[in-house]
Amino acid sequence: MLGNLTSAITIYINENRFNGKIPPSLGNCQNLILLDLSSNNLTGTIPKEILGLSSLSIYLDMSNNFLTGSLPSEVGHLVNLAELSASGNKFSGEIPITLGSCATLLVLNLGSNEFQGTIPQSLENLRGLEEIDLSGNNLSGHIPQFLGKLTFLKHLNLSHNDFEGELPKEGVFLNTSGLSILGNDKLCGGISQLHLPACLKKKAQSSRGILAPKVIIPVACALAFICALSCFIVGRSMLKKSKAVFVTSPSYKDWKSVSYFELVESTNGFSVDNLIGSGSFGSVYKGVLPSDGTIVAVKVLNLQQPGAFKSFIQECKTLSSIKHRNLLKIITACSSIDNHGNDFKSLVFEYMVNGSLDMWLHPKDNEESESKRLSLIQRLNIAIDVASALDYLHHHSEASIVHCDMKPSNVLLDEDMVAHIGDFGLARFLLEASDNPSQSQTMSAGLRGSIGYIPPEYGMGGQVSTLGDVYSFGALLLEMFTGKRPTDDMFGDHLSILQFTAMAMPDHVMDIVDPSLLVIEREDEDTTNDDSNDNDIQENKLQNIKIAAWSNEEAWRNVLVSVIQIGLSCTAISPGERMHMNVVVNKLNGIRNSYLNLE
Repeated sequence: MLGNLTSAITIYINENRFNGKIPPSLGNCQNLILLDLSSNNLTGTIPKEILGLSSLSIYLDMSNNFLTGSLPSEVGHLVNLAELSASGNKFSGEIPITLGSCATLLVLNLGSNEFQGTIPQSLENLRGLEEIDLSGNNLSGHIPQFLGKLTFLKHLNLSHNDFEGELPKEGVFLNTSGLSILGNDKLCGGISQLHLPACLKKKAQSSRGILAPKVIIPVACALAFICALSCFIVGRSMLKKSKAVFVTSPSYKDWKSVSYFELVESTNGFSVDNLIGSGSFGSVYKGVLPSDGTIVAVKVLNLQQPGAFKSFIQECKTLSSIKHRNLLKIITACSSIDNHGNDFKSLVFEYMVNGSLDMWLHPKDNEESESKRLSLIQRLNIAIDVASALDYLHHHSEASIVHCDMKPSNVLLDEDMVAHIGDFGLARFLLEASDNPSQSQTMSAGLRGSIGYIPPEYGMGGQVSTLGDVYSFGALLLEMFTGKRPTDDMFGDHLSILQFTAMAMPDHVMDIVDPSLLVIEREDEDTTNDDSNDNDIQENKLQNIKIAAWSNEEAWRNVLVSVIQIGLSCTAISPGERMHMNVVVNKLNGIRNSYLNLE
C-alpha cells in the first residue's frame, strides 16, 4: 500500500508497532525527501529499492528496529541525503565504502549494531559531517587520522568497540565534550584530559615477558569482566539518554506534494519577471501553483554556493517544527532533478504581498519612496510582531531556537502589514541542557548572520545564543526608527548606529528619527477640482507633504525615547545586560498602548 503513495514527499510512521519487512514497493515513491521508519518492530534486510531513492534529502531513519543483514553498497546512491540513521538494529558485516559517495551527509548514526571491520577510508570524502555515531559495534583497527581533519565534525561517538593504537590529537579529538571513546581498552595517547595510557614504543621484551602471562591473564580476565559490566551499565544509560533527547521529530505531514515541473510552470520558467529577491543561498520567485491557484514564493537554492544544501536542510527542519502567526509559513519543499539533470532544491512559502521591511525602510527611488512610508503605529506593530516571533522561538517552541540572521530583509509583510520572520537557513536548535538556556551552545558559532547585525561575542568566538538574536533585534529596532542601516556610510571606526543614537538621547531624539516619520500626507480636495492650471496642481502636490504638527509633541518624544532605549538595551555589548524577548514584547506593547491613548 505504501508503494502506491507515488506523490508523497514525506512518509513519517515512526514509533508504532509495525512488524514484518520493509516493503520494496517504497521504491516507487520517487518524490520522497524524508522517510522515517524508526522505533517499530521491523525485521529482515533493507530493500535496495529504497536506497535507490535519490530524492531522499532530509533524512532516512530506520533506527530502533530489528533489521538484519549488511548495509547494502547501494547506500552510496543516496547522494543528496543529509542524515542517515540505522542505529539500534542487528546490522552486521563491514561499513560499506560506498558511503563515501554521500557527499552531502551531515549526520551518520550506525550505533548499537554488529558492524565489524575498520572505519572505511572513503568517509574522508564526507567533508560536511557534523555528527558520527559508530558506538556499540564490533569495529576494530586504528582510528583513522582523517576524522580529526573533518572541519565541521563536532560529535564523534566511537565507544564500546575494539579500536586500538594511538588516538589522534586534532579536530574533534581535542573536544572532550564532543568525543566518546569508552570501552576501547587498547587505545592510547590522545590529549591528557582523556586519561589514556601513553603509547609504548615497540622494544625488545625483557626476560620477564615469558613469565608475564601467568600473572597478566587472570588479572586481564577480571578487568575485562569488570569493564564489560561497566560498559553494559553505561551503554544502557547512554541509550536511554539519547532516546530522551530525540523524543520529538519534525513533522512534515501538512506539506503539499509539488514537483519540479509544477514549480517551473508556476514561475513561468523561473522568469526574471517573477524574480522578487535574492539572498546568500539562492533566489526567490513569485509563482501560482497550477493545482489550486495558490500564490506562493518559491526559494530556489543555488547549490553551487557553499553551505546552500546545509541551509536547505536546516530550514526544512526548523520550519517543520514551529508554528506562529508571525513566522513565515512554509507550504512544501521540493528536492528533485531539473531539466538539465542537475540537483534541484527549493522551498515554497506563503507569498507576502507587501514584500520585506527593508523595502519599506529603504525605498530605491522617489516613486517608491512616495508609496512606501511607515507610520509610527505601523513601525510599533511590526516591532511587536518581530519581538513576539523571537519570544516564541526562544521561550515557547519545543526546543529553543536561535534565528541567527535577524535583519529587515528577513522580515516580510502581508496584505495587512503584519510582519512574518523568514529565512531560517542559519537557525540553530538549542538542544543541550544548561542552567542558562539563553547561553546554551549549539555548535561553534563563527560569524553567523549579516554584517551590522552580528553580536560582538560571535566575532570573538562566543556561543550561539538567544541573546545573540536579541542584539540583532536591537540593531533592527534602531534602524526602523532612525531610518539608517547599521552599515550606513556615516558609520565607521569611530561611530556606530549605537553611538549615534545613544549620543542623541534623550534631548535630541527628534534630530535622529527617520525623517519620513515626521512627514504626513494631507489630501487637498481643491487639486481634484481644478485641472486648468498645471502649476497650481504641482504646487498643491508639494503642499501635500509637510512636517507634522503634533498637539502633544512632548508625549510623542517620550514614545520615541522609550523605543530607542529598548533598542540600546538590546544591543548592550555584554550579553547578560540585554533584555530577553519576553520583556521586550511587554515593554513595546506598553509603549503602543501609550501611543494609542494619545489619539
